[in-house]
Amino acid sequence: MQLSNPNNDRKAVVIFSGGQDSTTCLIQAIQQYGKQNVETITFKYGQRHAIELDKAQWICQDLGIKQTLIDMESTQIFSANAMMSDTPIKTGENGVPNTLVDGRNALFLLYAAIYAKGQGITDIITGVCETDFSGYPDCRDVFIKSMNVTLNLAMDYNFRIITPLMYLTKAQTWQLADELGALDYVQQHSHTCYLGIDGGCGECPSCQLRNKGLNEYLALKSAVKNAEEIERKNSVISTPMGDNNV
Repeated sequence: MQLSNPNNDRKAVVIFSGGQDSTTCLIQAIQQYGKQNVETITFKYGQRHAIELDKAQWICQDLGIKQTLIDMESTQIFSANAMMSDTPIKTGENGVPNTLVDGRNALFLLYAAIYAKGQGITDIITGVCETDFSGYPDCRDVFIKSMNVTLNLAMDYNFRIITPLMYLTKAQTWQLADELGALDYVQQHSHTCYLGIDGGCGECPSCQLRNKGLNEYLALKSAVKNAEEIERKNSVISTPMGDNNV
């Protein structure tokens, strides 16, 4: 059965890394727009965790979604950071890890917008979040809104930058994946580890956020399930058996 499209055949491009957040956004977009109206754009920028590119490609092929890969490795000459080198990952005095790539999301959105306009697409979806994040300034809602205005003015085009995860904690992002019927899929096939270790190192800031959120959500889900089961049993016990007198 072909479901009606609530977005009236609007098209969307998802900025897609193959990580937990962008995979959740992609699956949500497919359900909201219809598979035929969704595609992805992935950036190769010299990231040390290049395994995410393989994960992204596999997920797009598995879901039957068109993927466009943009090579931006030349950006390595502009920014010294642990995301694009073998420098040990650590958190600075300002609380921001040295994995910050200055201007990365600005570049991603700019290139995504140029591509989207060429394809007649207005909706750009990105999984940035300012609730549970590493302190990156270009993940904040104020930046996204300002970038949206800038892109609209720069290209005289009505872009909509959509951030489904902006105010969700990582636990709530896992909950969203579960509500989309994709908790196991996101857990098994997405990649988050900055060190590029398949399955995660468990130690880098990204792994810590991912695992902390998953554990919080699974604990809450288990507690709710147990409470519901107790309530169900109590309800059965308190239900009158009826009058059996003849």
